[in-house]
Amino acid sequence: MQCELCGAPIRGAPKKVQIEGAVLQVCEKCARLGVEVAPPRPVATGRRAQARTQPRAAARPPQRGRDVFDMMVGEIVEDFGDRIKKARLDKNWTQKDLANEIKEREILIKKIEKGDLIPEDSVRVKIEKALGIKLLDVSDDDMERRGTGKITTTVGDIIKIKRE
Repeated sequence: MQCELCGAPIRGAPKKVQIEGAVLQVCEKCARLGVEVAPPRPVATGRRAQARTQPRAAARPPQRGRDVFDMMVGEIVEDFGDRIKKARLDKNWTQKDLANEIKEREILIKKIEKGDLIPEDSVRVKIEKALGIKLLDVSDDDMERRGTGKITTTVGDIIKIKRE
């Protein structure tokens, strides 16, 4: 069997690890790059087994997801509260009207307009759509990353290239 990360032959039993959200069977050397995933316990059957087993909280390895900032394109403008308030007033809406339009609470709109709270992406998108404004300051680098659909090389791509 080959290591799914480096491609080296695995001597002995492979290690099952989670690296960046993917579960791979790897060699000893590559196992230190991730979090080891425990194999599932065998399921016992019969009356005695049912009496012994009690529901327990499953121990999960820590999730190593992507950083929220990696997924964000552009930065929210510094005067987002003022822009929202101006656009809302241009439409002659109260804070309650805007909250009803985007199906959020009025207190959330108040805090966002004051600048006490930066809106989450989902709320920001709803506000932008309802008011017809943009709250992200998108730089040229972000536009290139987003617009061209540039695909980066992954470990799987390298393995495919190596085989060819």
